[in-house]
Amino acid sequence: MDWRVRGLCLTEDPDLFFPVGGVDSGPATIQTDEAKAVCRHCPVTRRCLAWAVDTGPVEGIWGGTTEGERRALRRSQVRASRATESAA
Repeated sequence: MDWRVRGLCLTEDPDLFFPVGGVDSGPATIQTDEAKAVCRHCPVTRRCLAWAVDTGPVEGIWGGTTEGERRALRRSQVRASRATESAA
């Protein structure tokens, strides 16, 4: 079974997960918080996040994270990978 069919986001308005405007101000902040609240209770959040990080730049809230948060995760993963390679 595909993990996506088990996502709680399927029962929500898809627009909720694609805030308009910056996630650090105004209505977009509220919308981002509401989307992340759905993700916190979702049984496939980890898989969703892994997909979004592995896929690269994708818009919207995925796995309970914003685009900026996923960029930071990818950078951290790259740094950790380089550190591991350097130590070997």
